[in-house]
Amino acid sequence: MIINNFKLFESHQDIHDLCKKYYIENYTINDGLVSVDGDVDLNNRHLTEIPIPFKEVSGILNCSHNKLTSLKNCPQTVGDNFYCDNNQLTSLEYCPETVGGGFYCGYNQLTNFDGLPEFFEQFINLRNNPVNEIYKIFKEDPRCIYWIREYDVIRDMVVNRYRLEEVFHTLEMEVPKDIILKEYILI
Repeated sequence: MIINNFKLFESHQDIHDLCKKYYIENYTINDGLVSVDGDVDLNNRHLTEIPIPFKEVSGILNCSHNKLTSLKNCPQTVGDNFYCDNNQLTSLEYCPETVGGGFYCGYNQLTNFDGLPEFFEQFINLRNNPVNEIYKIFKEDPRCIYWIREYDVIRDMVVNRYRLEEVFHTLEMEVPKDIILKEYILI
């Protein structure tokens, strides 16, 4: 059964079966969402979607090296590191709102910061995503993420130079003399 793009399970037994299949222990189910006291390892399982609707994971959540195109069913909170690198993500929509450790989403197809929480200001690894080119200009200072979105710097694959410079000014950073982008059109 699917409602509002979220898969609903017929019974708690379906969720218990999935938890057993993916070796998830120390969990509770409340309103159809799974809370895990510990780590969840969904690494390299050939998944096209996160198979279990999570509410929270107190430890590490690793869903790397799959074929994910969406982060639907991600928990709202991950207590430690969150790994979603080496997938086919084009957006971080549905990503956790809170991550206690590092946020690793390298080797995807991310072209902007859409989907991240509004005031996201923690370590994020964007290596080998087009958007990393822009992030590196700001010396990987996560404060730039909010302002890049606030000033609407990136639209499709076009970067507005004036708005980009406004982000530098807002962060009291020196504007680089020669901004050259390979992945984007700079206007």
